[in-house]
Amino acid sequence: MCAAGTLNSQQRTRLLVHGVVQGVGFRPYVYQLARQHGLGGFVMNSTAGVVIEVEGAPEVLDAFVAALRTQAPPLVEISDVVRAAVPAAGDREFVIRASDVGPVAFTLIPPDICVCDDCLDDVRDPANRRFEYPFTNCTNCGPRYSIIEDIPYDRSATTMAEFAMCDACRKEYEDPANRRFHAQPNACAVCGPRMRLVAGGRTVESADARAVLEPVAEMLRNGGIVAWKGLGGYQLACDARQPKAVEELRRRKRRSEKPFAVMMADVEDVERICIVSAAERVALESRERPIVLLRRRAGAVLAEDVSPRNPMTGVMLPCTPMHDLLFRVLRETMTAPVALVMTSGNVSEEPIVIEDAEAEKQLGTIADAFAHHNRRIHTRVDDSIVRVFDNEAMVMRRARGYAPQPVWLGHGEAEVLACGAQQKSTFCLTKAGFALTSQHLGDLENYETLQFFEQTLERMQRLFHVSPKVIAHDLHPNYLSTRLAMKLPAERRIGVQHHHAHIASCMAEHGLEGSVIGLAWDGTGFGTDGTIWGGEFLVAGFAEFERFGHLRNVQLAGGDAAVREPWRVARSYLRDAFGSAIPEQAMAPMPEEKIRLVDAMLDRGLNVVETSSCGRLFDAVASLIGLRHAVSFEGQAAMELEAIASGELTERYGFAVDDGAVDLRPMVQEIVQDVARAMPQARIAARFHQTLVAVAVDMCNRMKRESGLRRVCLSGGCFQNQRLLGGCVQELRAEGFEVFYQRKVPANDGGISLGQAAVACEIIGREG
Repeated sequence: MCAAGTLNSQQRTRLLVHGVVQGVGFRPYVYQLARQHGLGGFVMNSTAGVVIEVEGAPEVLDAFVAALRTQAPPLVEISDVVRAAVPAAGDREFVIRASDVGPVAFTLIPPDICVCDDCLDDVRDPANRRFEYPFTNCTNCGPRYSIIEDIPYDRSATTMAEFAMCDACRKEYEDPANRRFHAQPNACAVCGPRMRLVAGGRTVESADARAVLEPVAEMLRNGGIVAWKGLGGYQLACDARQPKAVEELRRRKRRSEKPFAVMMADVEDVERICIVSAAERVALESRERPIVLLRRRAGAVLAEDVSPRNPMTGVMLPCTPMHDLLFRVLRETMTAPVALVMTSGNVSEEPIVIEDAEAEKQLGTIADAFAHHNRRIHTRVDDSIVRVFDNEAMVMRRARGYAPQPVWLGHGEAEVLACGAQQKSTFCLTKAGFALTSQHLGDLENYETLQFFEQTLERMQRLFHVSPKVIAHDLHPNYLSTRLAMKLPAERRIGVQHHHAHIASCMAEHGLEGSVIGLAWDGTGFGTDGTIWGGEFLVAGFAEFERFGHLRNVQLAGGDAAVREPWRVARSYLRDAFGSAIPEQAMAPMPEEKIRLVDAMLDRGLNVVETSSCGRLFDAVASLIGLRHAVSFEGQAAMELEAIASGELTERYGFAVDDGAVDLRPMVQEIVQDVARAMPQARIAARFHQTLVAVAVDMCNRMKRESGLRRVCLSGGCFQNQRLLGGCVQELRAEGFEVFYQRKVPANDGGISLGQAAVACEIIGREG
C-alpha cells in the first residue's frame, strides 16, 4: 500500500527553457540537479530551447524548478521558463536524451568565451594529457558563435564536425559528471585541430604546438610580423616594444596613426605598463576578454607608435590556450613585460580574414609568417573594445565575447531587420521579443564589408530562424545600409531618423518605456530637414520624437573633406563668430590659396553642408587651439582633445540659447582670445568640455520645465568621451535628473541598429 501511495503521489512537469542554454553546460547541470532531488525524467536540446521533463513529489518538483535559475553555471542565461503539467510516466531515473531536431523554432546561442582557469591548468600541467595543447576547452569555455553553423548546438552542426573524437575525448564527452560532457569543441592532440606554420617557403605542421610556437616566438623577438589565426579571425602580431617593428607594421598595413591593440600575458605585466583600477582588472579578466582602454604609465616600454599622441592604450589578455602558450614560450627568452601588438588581420578597413589561403593572399605583403590552424572559422568575429566608466565596462565595439547576446525588447513577436548606419556597421534582427544585434562589421565603405554584412545577415537569419517582413533603415539615402534595405524583399520599410535611433537604443538597453529627454551628440546623421544633425536635444519615445533644440548650425566646406581636415570646420566657426573680422592669430597655418578656396565655397554655397554636429565642433576646437588640423581616422581630433584636457576646472566659456539653437559663438570668440594669451591647450580643452556640460544641463532644465520629464538618455559617439560623459552624468544627477547611458551596446553608430529595431517594433505593435 505504501509503495502504491508513493507512486500515485508522483507528478510530472514539462519545462521549456529559453535563453542562452545550449553549449554552456546546462544539460549536465540539469542532470546533476535532478539526481540530487531524486527525480526521474530527461533533458534534451531542441530547436525551441532546452526541454526538461521531471517526475517526483510535488514539493520536490517545486524545489527543483526554483533551483534551476539560482544555481545555474556562469555562462547560462535563462530568459524564460514555460512550465506545464504532463501525465506521469513512472520514470525513476533521469537521463540526457539526444537532441530533438524537429520543427524549426527559436533558441539563443552563446558567444565565444575565453579559456577558463581549469583548462589553463590542464594546458600548463606536464602530467596532463592536454599539456600544451592549444585547442583545449570545456563546457565552460571556448569557441561558440564563430564555429556554430546551425542549431541545435551539437558537434555535427559546428566546424568541429570535421574532427572525430578519440576514445579518451569521447569518454569525457559522454560522462555527465565530466566538465567536458557534451562540450562540442572537445578535442586533444590525438584527435583535434593542430597548428601549421608557413614561413619563407617552408611549412611546419605538428600535433606538438611548440614546433610552430618556438619559430613564431623567434620571429617576433627578431622584429618580424606574424599573421596569427585567432578565435574569430586572423590577427597581425609584432613586438610592441620594438619601434622599428611597429613602424613597419604601420607601413605595410597602411594604418598611419590609428592606435594598435596590445596583448600581454597577465594583469601583473599589464600593471607594469598601464594604470589598472580594480574595475579595469575585472574587465581585463572577464570571460569576454575584450580590449580594455587603459592609461599608460610614464616611461612605459611600449613603442611610441603603438598609440601615437594618445595616453591611452588598448590592452587585452590571452583569450585562448594558443595565445597563452605563445606568451609562455616568449617569456622563456624575453624579459618581462612581454607585449605584442595584436591587431585585426586585414588591410585598411576591410573585414578580418578567416581562411588560411585568403590570409596568405590578402596579408602576404604584411606578414613575414603565418601561424595557421585547421579548425575552420565559420563566422568572423573581431575583438571587442571596452572602456571602464563609473567602475563598469562600457562597450565601444561589440564583437567577440558579446555577440550575439540578445537585448530583451518585449515588443511582441514582430520579426524585423534593422540595417544600421554607415559607420561602425551592425544590423539587428528581432524575434520573440529579443533584439539580436550582429557583431561589429566595420564601415560600409567598400564591397568587402558589404559582403561581410550580407553573409552575416544570411547566417544569423538561418541560426535564429528569422524571416523579417519589416525592414528599418536610416534616413540617409546614400548610406549603403539604406540602399541594401531598399533592395531586400520586405512587406514594409520604416525609416528611422539617426539620432532618434541613438536615443531609442539607449532606452531599449535599459528597458525604458514612455518618453525621455534625449541628448544625441555625434559626428553625422541625416536630419528630417535635409541638414546634417549631430548636436541634438530630443523629446523621444520609441514611436516618435520631437526636436526640442540643437547646436547652432554652421556651413562646412567640402563635405567629407571637412571631416578629414578639421581646419576647414574651424574656418566655418570662425566666420560664424567673427564675420569678416577674423583675428589674424586665429588663422590656421594653411596655404593662403586653400583658405581662399574654402572661403569662396562658403561665400557661394558650393559643395557645402549645413550641420549642427557636435563631433565637428570637437574637430573645430582641436584646430583652433593648434592641436590638430588634419586627421587620419574618424574621431582622432576629439580623442586627442579629451586626452589633453586636465584639471578639475569648473570655469566655462559663454553661450546663448536662441529659439532652441545653442549659440556657441561666444565660446569660439573666447577660445581665440585664450589662444592669443598663450593659455595652455590643456586648460582650454578642459574649459571647452565644461562648456558642453553646462549646455547639456541648461537645455535639459529647459526641456524639463516644458515637458515635465526627468529621465535623460545620453547617446551618440561623443558620449564615449569620459570627461564629457562624467561631467554630464554628475551635474545632471545633481539637478535631480535620472541619467541613462549605454554599456552593453555602443553609444556610437554600432548601437544604431538596436534603436532602429526598437522603433520599428513599437510602431508595428501600436498598429495592432
